[in-house]
Amino acid sequence: FLLLKLQPHYEKSGVVGFVARTLSNIFAGLRYVVRLFIPLGISEAAEKIRKIAEENGLAVDPNAKILDISVGLQQRVEIIKALYREAEVLILDEPTSVLTPQEVDELFVTLNRFRETGKTIILITHKLREPMVLCDRISVLRDGELVGTVNRDATSPEELAKMMVGRPVVFRVEKGPATPGEVVLNVNELSVDDVRNITVVNNISFELRAGEIFGLAGVQGNGQTELIEALTGLTKPKNGQILVRGIDVTGKSPRRMREAGVAHVPEDRHKRGLVLPFTIDENLALGNHYREPYASKKAGIKGFLNLNVFKAHTQQLVSDYSIKVGKISDHASTLSGGNQQKLVVARELSSEPIILIAAQPTRGLDVGATEYIHNVLVNLRDSGVAVFLMSAELDEIISLSDRIGVIFNGRLVAIKDPETTTPEELGLLMAGHVDQTEEAIL
Repeated sequence: FLLLKLQPHYEKSGVVGFVARTLSNIFAGLRYVVRLFIPLGISEAAEKIRKIAEENGLAVDPNAKILDISVGLQQRVEIIKALYREAEVLILDEPTSVLTPQEVDELFVTLNRFRETGKTIILITHKLREPMVLCDRISVLRDGELVGTVNRDATSPEELAKMMVGRPVVFRVEKGPATPGEVVLNVNELSVDDVRNITVVNNISFELRAGEIFGLAGVQGNGQTELIEALTGLTKPKNGQILVRGIDVTGKSPRRMREAGVAHVPEDRHKRGLVLPFTIDENLALGNHYREPYASKKAGIKGFLNLNVFKAHTQQLVSDYSIKVGKISDHASTLSGGNQQKLVVARELSSEPIILIAAQPTRGLDVGATEYIHNVLVNLRDSGVAVFLMSAELDEIISLSDRIGVIFNGRLVAIKDPETTTPEELGLLMAGHVDQTEEAIL
């Protein structure tokens, strides 16, 4: 929030460069020299870019279109913008959220060069590894207040986590081997178009079994969102088939998918998971509001809510999922991010699903809330629920999943065993480096 308020002043000053977590300032159809250096002619701008790129180890093609380059290169473009303005301070907000492991390493090399020239970097991140690798001093915020500032050499990830949540945190996901059961979800040759009628999910097939976590790894923007929207009934697929326990549910509505046993934790809890102006009990009612015993008949007319049942239901879920609330009549917007996510999870699991589709379930959460969500997913798996996990956090995918699918450019390019696969190998697959052996297996 503070960064959004201050960003225009930073950019006007020219002293501070700002790289947002979402690269929204880039026009995909333009050559980026035009976007970056409008006051200059094309040839002068291209030469200036080449000079800055060579001096700072930022390899870019001045005549490429943003649409044609990777997210990692787009991030380099944003850094070049700051260097062109001769910024002395570079602020990066979650800069690695859309990068492969290899691109993260390249970014850190670039940032170290920037620091070595005497300039200042402010890194905002929830990933504990990053400040331990890059930063000299680390400040921790909790509930909007500064908890403390420590030198990197005098702290550890465990100590930082304790500062963030106020208690020790278990980093390692504790889970035993999976015991997969019957196939509960079949996806056959599924293709999905986006709002521009461009195919972004291309002929994907896989199956999901009861009692396993199937993780989907990939750089954001490679079709994950559209795939999940098709699996949950939010989007009708272009072609292909979706079967839940052998029953064809292709193109069914979200309500019908829920009735078929599919629960959904969406990647954006504010836009898709909650109605923020609604109260806590109203949000927990969604999805169950038309069913008995939550819905009742008065004078033979359907559509009345049984408020006593709903309030008892809400109190039970708030207790079971340790949701910190004032009153259940408070608006959902008053809750912290972690408690909002618990609210979504509690509502979805209250339907006793056979399949849970969890998209970015720990996005924006502190390490304590992340630990809680991880435990919920593992316990679900152990109880026989099939979990489809999509996450931009590669460590999360590896530690939670029993099998990992890798998506690139709308295609499922590999399915890997997390026990025998390295983050580097997954990163290469996420970037589209697929050998013929992988293609033959699929």
